[in-house]
Amino acid sequence: MSCRCRGIRGATTVPENNVEAILSATQELLQTIIDENGVCQEDVASVIFTTTPDLDAVCPAAAARQMGWTYTALLCLQEMVVPESLPRCIRVLIHWNTDRAIDEIHHVYLHQARVLRPDLVARSI
Repeated sequence: MSCRCRGIRGATTVPENNVEAILSATQELLQTIIDENGVCQEDVASVIFTTTPDLDAVCPAAAARQMGWTYTALLCLQEMVVPESLPRCIRVLIHWNTDRAIDEIHHVYLHQARVLRPDLVARSI
């Protein structure tokens, strides 16, 4: 099978809007995605992070930089405002060059974000 760019999705929540909580939760999410999929940093094309509007203490990309993702293209955005959406949520989309089939990708939803994709929760930690 040839190498393709695949998307890995994930999300987590934080108890409060502060630097430590956001960085810690983002690192936990990224590390879980890495562990679940065997991601090598060199194979990551780019990463898009989003946060709900109630999280603005720090950009989640700073957590990836702390993990050594120095040369990876990272982008942070704010989620659109949707009534009754999950609060204090960090989402990630990793563009990963891999030879894995699409159904072999393990998307990760942690903490209260597990409600976002109940169909994938059985595979998430």
